[in-house]
Amino acid sequence: MNLEGRRESDNVEDRRRFGGGKATGLGIGGLVIVGIITWLMGGNPLDVLTNQLGNVTQNVAQQEPSAENDAMAHFAKQILAGTEDVWTKEFQKMGRTYTPPRMVLFSGATNSNCGGANAQTGPFYCPVDQTVYLDVSFFNQMKSQLGASGDFAYAYVVAHEVGHHVQHLLGTLDKVQQMQSRSSEKVSNQLSVRLELQADFYAGVWAYNDNKMFNSLQPGDLEKGLNAASAIGDDRLQMQSRGYTVPDAFNHGTSAQRVRWLKKGATTGDISAGDTFSPNYSDL
Repeated sequence: MNLEGRRESDNVEDRRRFGGGKATGLGIGGLVIVGIITWLMGGNPLDVLTNQLGNVTQNVAQQEPSAENDAMAHFAKQILAGTEDVWTKEFQKMGRTYTPPRMVLFSGATNSNCGGANAQTGPFYCPVDQTVYLDVSFFNQMKSQLGASGDFAYAYVVAHEVGHHVQHLLGTLDKVQQMQSRSSEKVSNQLSVRLELQADFYAGVWAYNDNKMFNSLQPGDLEKGLNAASAIGDDRLQMQSRGYTVPDAFNHGTSAQRVRWLKKGATTGDISAGDTFSPNYSDL
């Protein structure tokens, strides 16, 4: 991506040099892939990890970020700034006012208003405090664990979480959570898939409009983002971790679905084309 001269968002709290935070209920037995499966937030991934893996408290010692870590933090701040610029204009088109989310950068573990945050859960959005939480070392995990690398692949991570913030502001998150509370596990998972695919679409809408405003995308960028979307499909991750798939347990979408909706957003740039709730589930 071409980000030369682009501003950083000042709506960022950098906790990386402080450490000492506690992450409760987030032990994963060393299986990073479990954390990656839950990194795209449909509801609250911390609750999922707590239910599945028990209660663990982890203390993180203070540490100085590396030059690479600092560079990725700078990158994340630039991407967040880009989302601020794009979504401010998109909300103006709808006659609304966009209130940007905060971003907390941390190292190892920290606390959020949605509970403890641990690097192994991956990036997530907390609607309670309207904040995106990110340990930028996750980008290295994407590269080493999933073979998903490149600036736009990493930008997609941030833009997806901001997509959940857009859903929060538009009332979608709250409506879906209310519907899930009255639904069976299967239907609740399907609602989560619809939510996640829309956040993928919104990430694509951001990419389209950011490129229109700043000429930010370079040849091959979109393909790297689509590769990342494919790498984190429920079917692919379940095959890697279990050796088989359980479609009724999908809660983020298949590789094909995630690629389809990210690409749709990135090629149309039109938020009104992102209705993932009206189509039949099998047609997503």
